Amino acid sequence: MRRSKINIPAMIFLIIGAIFILFPLYMAIMVSLKNPQELGQSILGWPSKIFWSNFPNAMAATHYWQAFTNSFIITACAVILTILTNSMVAYAIARNMHKRFFRYIYFYFFAAMFVPFPIIMLPLVRQMSHIGLANQWGLIILYVVYGISFNVFVYVGYLRSIPMELEEAALVDGASRWRIFWQIIFPLLAPINATIGIITAIWAWNDFLLPLVMLGDPGQFTLPLQQYALQGQYSTNYSEAFASYLMALLPMLLIYVIAQKWIINGVTKGAIK
Repeated sequence: MRRSKINIPAMIFLIIGAIFILFPLYMAIMVSLKNPQELGQSILGWPSKIFWSNFPNAMAATHYWQAFTNSFIITACAVILTILTNSMVAYAIARNMHKRFFRYIYFYFFAAMFVPFPIIMLPLVRQMSHIGLANQWGLIILYVVYGISFNVFVYVGYLRSIPMELEEAALVDGASRWRIFWQIIFPLLAPINATIGIITAIWAWNDFLLPLVMLGDPGQFTLPLQQYALQGQYSTNYSEAFASYLMALLPMLLIYVIAQKWIINGVTKGAIK
């Protein structure tokens, strides 16, 4: 067997990239394990004494479990509604791309990916407040609506790779379009559904700007908002702050490590054809 050659420049580039990614995480861990007095001496060095109390103090200061519950409800509802609604929209577009109306709708969704959120932020907040949806449910709706452009783009690419013969055979047997979608097409969308679900979950869990402009009740704050409130106007306990960052990061980090193969495979399949 021939020995494969190592691409030295690519290997160096990957090592440098890994260092740039891991260095902030290492710094966050070191800061979270120190007391504030030791931070002034050294940030990157290993702490002389590990202060595990930073984590329970951060949980108390940020009302961690309440914020965790809010983030979990918003993220779970956004993921479920996104998969159910966006897949149906994409199916209707993918099976009617030969019609001008659906083709224009597809290009309209594709163009919406390039619209920056700050441009429509203030009118959007005013409109949601006017209809009484400046709360968690309004935030969930916005996650579903804002994700539809990218999700339809990925879904359509995946749906066009599914053979039409499956649906034609079901139509001959007397099945309706509704039944065909839920009993035949939707189970076949499992890989891309996992991809869309994970991407939506990471986005909704880590998002800061939308909750900031939509949520006014502190009891509805998500984890990123509670971490922002932890930073005082004149002084900040950075050890507790970084401890709260790590606790908010851990759930999504575990999900991504476990499901990263579905993200990569799903996006790759959705980009083909």
